Amino acid sequence: MSEYDIELTEEHIMLRDMVRKFAEKEIAPVVDKDENEHRFQRELVNQMAELGLFGCPVPEEYGGNNMGYLAHAIVTEEIGRASGSLRVAFNMQTMGTSVSILKWGSEEIKRKYIPELMAARLLGCFGITEPDAGSDTAAMTTTAVKDGNEYVLNGRKMWITWAPVADMAVVFAMTDKKAKHKGMSAFVMDMDMPGVSTLSIKEKLGLWACPTGEIIMEDVRVPAGYLLGEEGKGFGMLMQELISTRLSAAAGAVGTCQAALDEAVKYATERQQFGQPIAQFQMVQEVVARMVAETEAARALVWRCAMQKDRGLVNNMRETVLAKYYACRAADEVPNLGLEVLSAYGYSNEYPIARILRDGKVYKILEGATNIMKMIIAQDALNLKKANR
Repeated sequence: MSEYDIELTEEHIMLRDMVRKFAEKEIAPVVDKDENEHRFQRELVNQMAELGLFGCPVPEEYGGNNMGYLAHAIVTEEIGRASGSLRVAFNMQTMGTSVSILKWGSEEIKRKYIPELMAARLLGCFGITEPDAGSDTAAMTTTAVKDGNEYVLNGRKMWITWAPVADMAVVFAMTDKKAKHKGMSAFVMDMDMPGVSTLSIKEKLGLWACPTGEIIMEDVRVPAGYLLGEEGKGFGMLMQELISTRLSAAAGAVGTCQAALDEAVKYATERQQFGQPIAQFQMVQEVVARMVAETEAARALVWRCAMQKDRGLVNNMRETVLAKYYACRAADEVPNLGLEVLSAYGYSNEYPIARILRDGKVYKILEGATNIMKMIIAQDALNLKKANR
C-alpha cells in the first residue's frame, strides 16, 4: 500500500458524521455568542470528553479508544470547522499532555493523569514558549534544580493556551543551563502547586473564547517522580511532542478552510446580483475553485501524515511539517478568499466569515511559525539536515 493511499473506513465515516452532528447541534448555535463574550465553555469540553473525542491515539487502558491518529485528525477537523477556540482542546487534553505522558511518564503518572484528561475531569496545558524564547526553544530560561526528592522550578511561560483554566501542565525547563538544548527536561506540574500563578492575556486578534495566558513559577516544588523521561532529554522529547501537536494544528486548520468554503458557497448561491445568483459569475467561480483546491490539498497532506502514524511511522517530522505548513497557510488564505465572495457582508460580524478569518490567522504562528516549517522542509530537500532522522 502506498503512503498516498487514503481510504476512510466505515468506522471513520461514522465517527466523522457523529462529530459533525454534535458540532452542528451543540457548538454552531453558540459559537458566535461565546466568541463575542470571550466565554470559555467548560461544558462543551466535558461533552466532547463524554463522546470519547480526546482518546483516539490513547490506549483503552488509560481511558482512550485507540482509534488512531487519522481518527484524531478527522475529529479535530470537524470541531475546528465549528470553532477554532474549541479545536485547541485536542492539544490540551490529548497531544501536548496525554500523548507526552504516555510516551515518557512513569506508570504511576500515566494512570494518575491520562484517564482524568481523557474524561476532562482535569484540563491540561503545556508550557514551552517564554517571553524571549519562541522558535528558539533552546533559549528558554525556566530552570529546574534538583533538591533531594524534588525539583524546584522557576521561570515564566508566555502565550500558554488554557493557562488560566488548566489543572495541570507539561512544562519544559532547563536542568543544566550550560548544556543549552542538551540540558532541557520535561515535567508534569499541577497548577495548584504553591508558587504557581497565572496571568490572562485578554486582547487577541481571534480565538476569543479560548483562554490564553502566562504561567509564573516561583520556587515551585515538583516531586522527582514527575520528571518525564530522563533528565537532559527534554529537547528530543519536545521535538516529538511538536510532531504530535502540529498534526492537531494542521487538522484544525483544514476545518477552518472548510468552514470558510461552506460560507462562501452558501452565500454565492443565495446572493442575487444582476438578476441571478452570484454563483453564476465566472470570477466568483474562480475564487471558489481556489478555495476548494486549497482545502482538499491541505486535507490530503494531513490525512497522509496521520495514516503514516497509524502504520507505525512515529518520527514522520517531514510529512508533519509539510502538512502543518500547507494547511496553516491555507487557513490564512482560504478565509481571505471567502471574504472576497461575501464582500461587504463578510466584513461585518453579521456573517461568520469575519470570525473564521480572525481565527485562521493564528495557525501560521502556533506549534511552530511558518518560516520554521519552510526551513525544515528546505533543509531536508537540500540534504542539509534530514527531518526524519
